[in-house]
Amino acid sequence: MSAVIQSSPIASPSPLAVGAHDRTIVFDGNRQVSLGRFLAQVRGVAAVLPAGRHAINLCEDRYRFLVAFCAVAVRGQTTLLPPSRAPAVIADELRRHADSYCIGDALLADPPPHFWRLPDVLPEQAGKPLSIDDNALVAIGFTSGSTGEPRPNPKTWRSFRTSTAQNLQALGDLWPKGTRPQLVATVPSQHMYGMEMSVLLPLLGEVAVHAARPFFPEDIASALRAAHEPRVLVTTPVHLRALVESSVELPTMAGIVSATAPLPATLAAAAEARFGCEVREVFGSTETCVIARRRTAREEAWTPLPGVHLHPQPDGSLVHAPHLATPVALADLVELTPLGFLLRGRQADLLEIAGKRASLGDLTRQLQAVPGVRDGVVFQLDPCQASGVRRIAALAVAPDIDEASILQVLRRGIDPVFLPRPLRRVDALPRNETGKLPREALLRLLQGDVQ
Repeated sequence: MSAVIQSSPIASPSPLAVGAHDRTIVFDGNRQVSLGRFLAQVRGVAAVLPAGRHAINLCEDRYRFLVAFCAVAVRGQTTLLPPSRAPAVIADELRRHADSYCIGDALLADPPPHFWRLPDVLPEQAGKPLSIDDNALVAIGFTSGSTGEPRPNPKTWRSFRTSTAQNLQALGDLWPKGTRPQLVATVPSQHMYGMEMSVLLPLLGEVAVHAARPFFPEDIASALRAAHEPRVLVTTPVHLRALVESSVELPTMAGIVSATAPLPATLAAAAEARFGCEVREVFGSTETCVIARRRTAREEAWTPLPGVHLHPQPDGSLVHAPHLATPVALADLVELTPLGFLLRGRQADLLEIAGKRASLGDLTRQLQAVPGVRDGVVFQLDPCQASGVRRIAALAVAPDIDEASILQVLRRGIDPVFLPRPLRRVDALPRNETGKLPREALLRLLQGDVQ
């Protein structure tokens, strides 16, 4: 194995992981895996990986995802992080990237092409400390597709190390100085937010992470009970709302971290009151990683992370950050303040009809605030061929009220030209694993009402 790792000189090596070999990196209700054993298994798996340039990591168990991700990086290969694990998406990325294979931890009835399954018992191998070239391309993340075609975003080991150091500064005051937090995450490792919080923090921040990805409130509570203090929950607004509305009791937590979708201040405040800890929202993207933070229950403005600067542009904002090789343009419109910045939506979300203006984000918030609406979204349809006008549509999860009642409430605060038509009640919105709503999925759900 050493010959594989050291086959070519590494000009600027940086550690794969930090901390003492006996510190816990992953845990669950039955085990505490030490960093030393983890590194031995990374060496062992790296020695038996298939040849190739790219790997799609489909592991569900977070520990096995960690082992596979690090083994792929040690072999000099790049992990692809598609926006979805749907078979068609996986097959498409395999076609787009030469010399690709899939790596997983389960027996699949219909495995994707070039599928390689991790051994049930992970091989272990002793060796020297593992390092990765700072310039190595270790991952390619893809945007979610919520606003169009997913776009690739390459990530080097240097950029991941730098952004992780910033994340530690953004979150480190949630737990007592000198302690080692144990983290439970409801988001998949394959998503960039999940990668940052549940993969890179345990590698580079002496943080331990639960091996599972709990979904239901009682599963989240069980995972948190398996953790030692200080406990941190990494989640999304969708999961957080389910926890607040449930009767489940959670153990003492040092903090809750939320991202992937806007977190309503009322929900943040309710969660803080219910669980007795701060809810800290982080803001970022696949393109930029996390770049800002705020305590949403008390703050409207976002505080940029150290070294991050945003420059407003006519169609969005330009982000400068230590972990970005070049400035990155985002579609988010921002307003700079003495305390940081305010988000003002996206240019693509701004609507102008008959000389009047509104935003899809604000319309969605008003829909979600209608009594009886449990979830909802307002979005634009494709332009009508005859007029070129883009109509506004909405989907609402509202089992106890009808569409007419919802529209009646919306009329009180929304100009008639911005009332969504059609508005359709559905059993659930087509949210993906992180709570986002891909546009194509919305259109498919609405299709029966669109003429």
